[in-house]
Amino acid sequence: MNIRTMIAEDEMMARKELLYLLKDEKDIVLTPHAETGEQLIELYSEHQPDLIFLDVEMPGFTGIEAAKYILDKSDDKPPLFVFTTAYDDYALEAFEVEAVDYLLKPYDEVRFKKAMARIRKVFASKTKMQGGAKENKLSASKLLVDDGERMVVLSPDAIYYAVPNKRLLEIHTEDKVIMSRMTLQELEDKLAGHMFFRAHRSYLVNLNHILEITPWFNGTSNLTLKDKKGTVIPVSRSASKSILNTFKM
Repeated sequence: MNIRTMIAEDEMMARKELLYLLKDEKDIVLTPHAETGEQLIELYSEHQPDLIFLDVEMPGFTGIEAAKYILDKSDDKPPLFVFTTAYDDYALEAFEVEAVDYLLKPYDEVRFKKAMARIRKVFASKTKMQGGAKENKLSASKLLVDDGERMVVLSPDAIYYAVPNKRLLEIHTEDKVIMSRMTLQELEDKLAGHMFFRAHRSYLVNLNHILEITPWFNGTSNLTLKDKKGTVIPVSRSASKSILNTFKM
């Protein structure tokens, strides 16, 4: 299974180093590279890569800003991101947009191979879900959630919504909030086959607990949940286009 890959890097030597590492990856198909955030946005629209190696610091839009823009504009198939940086401090920012991984410059070949293994695992899972696969060993009737101290057993239907909070994930039920170290994408993978909807890059919502859908502005909308607080969840423009089709009207 080929992975269409784009490099967004303004430093020529760093770009060449990454190209050298990628040349032996048989399933990687390279698209034209970008050297600025603005150029990345333009090339992404044209070539629709599956994976983007993205420098955190670039002229114009930063890598983080460009990634957020692309995610907001993407429809059902947002790309995977691997952030590259010379500074370890920037690695934390990568997880704000749920990057698959990050790599420090200069690149370490062993670390690069580990990143590629993670990329392939996530890409295969994502492709399987997008293909409408019905079977998923993680779609059990009960879900195990590690909160750092214990394994909490949850029924998927007990979950109202989930949202990242710094480096943890808040999983909201009717009467409590469970904090987990898993990412939102990992939870979404575990819940494949259940009635959950990615309303926004930062929100996963149980469709069974939606009370109403309210149009907002610029094509976005809001979901109001049936919980005691009447929680309101933002819905991105791309997600708003598809959620109404989920329900019978």
